[in-house]
Amino acid sequence: MTEDVLEDIVLAIPLPALMVDQTERIIAANTDATSLLGQNIVGRHFATILRQPQVLDAIEQSLTSRSAKKARHLSNDGAQDTTYTVECRYMNGVASEGAVMVTFQDTTHLEHASQMRRDFVANVSHELRTPLTALMGFIETLRGPARDDPAARDRFLKIMADEANRMNRLVGDLLSLNRVESEERVRPRQQLELTGLLQSTINSLRPLAEDAGVVLSLDVKNGPLSVTGDGDQLRQVFTNLIENGIKYGASGGSVKVRVLPADRDLAMRGPAVRIQFIDKGPGIDAVHLPRLTERFYRADSHRSRQLGGTGLGLAIVKHIVNRHRGRLRVESELGKGSVFTVILPR
Repeated sequence: MTEDVLEDIVLAIPLPALMVDQTERIIAANTDATSLLGQNIVGRHFATILRQPQVLDAIEQSLTSRSAKKARHLSNDGAQDTTYTVECRYMNGVASEGAVMVTFQDTTHLEHASQMRRDFVANVSHELRTPLTALMGFIETLRGPARDDPAARDRFLKIMADEANRMNRLVGDLLSLNRVESEERVRPRQQLELTGLLQSTINSLRPLAEDAGVVLSLDVKNGPLSVTGDGDQLRQVFTNLIENGIKYGASGGSVKVRVLPADRDLAMRGPAVRIQFIDKGPGIDAVHLPRLTERFYRADSHRSRQLGGTGLGLAIVKHIVNRHRGRLRVESELGKGSVFTVILPR
C-alpha cells in the first residue's frame, strides 16, 4: 500500500486516527489526531506522543499479538477534562510488516452522565439517610427511656412525623422530576388562560402566606392572556416559585407576581410573556445563582431542610420550563430580595 493511499485512508476516518508500524513510529495521522495530540507527529516514536501507560501498553500489545486492544486516553481541551476510548486494530498489508490503526472516540459526555448518576444516587442516599437515622433513634428512645414519659413521647412522635413527611416529599419530588424529564421533549399543545391559572394558584397558597405574614399580589395590566402549555405542570412551576418566595423571602413581607406580555421578547425572539415572582427577602449571594437549578443544590442547606425543602424544586421548574420551550431567569442581590422570571412563548 502506497503512502498516499495510506494517508487517504486515515484522513477518511471521522475520528482522530493515526497509524503505527512495526518500527513503533507513527506513519500517518489525520487532522483530528494532530488537533488532539499536536502537530508534526508523523515520523516520531508513538511513546513520545502518547505518554499514558495504558495507551502505550495497548498499542504495544496490538503490534506484538496482532489483535485488537482497547484503552482510555485522558486529556483536557482547555475548558474541561476529556476522556477518549482508544481502539487499536492490527492491519495486514500496511507498510512492510503490517501496522496498527489507533482511533480516539470522545466519550466525555458518557463519563459526565455516569458521574451525574453516581452523584444523584449519593445525594438521594444522603437525603434519605438523615431522616431515617433520626426515626431509628427516636424509635429506640421510645422503646426504652421514654417508654413511660407521655410528654417526651408526644414530642418525639411529632418529630418522627415531620421526618416521615420529609421523606415522602423527597420521594414525591423524585417521581415528579423523573416524569418531567421523560416528557421534556414532548411539546404541550393545550391552550391555557394564564391569568386565571396564576390567580387560582395564588388563592390556594394564600393560607400559607398568611401564616408566614406575607401578602400575595398579582399584577396583570393587559387582561386575559393565552399560552400553549401543560396546565398541571405550569401550576407546579408557579406553586414552587411562590412557595419559595413565601418561605425564603418572608422577611420582606410580600411576594408579587407580575405578568409582562410582549409582542417581541429578546430572549424568545418573538411574542412571549414574562411571569416575574418578586420577593423582598434577604436575597441570594451571586455565587449561588448559576447552580440554583442543580439537583439537591441549596444556597442555605440548613435553612432549606428546616423549611422542608428537598433541593429538587428548582430542578423540576427548569425541566418544565424547558419542555415549554421557555426560559428561566434569576436575579438577586443580598439584602434586596430576588426575582425569578419565567419566560413563555405565546
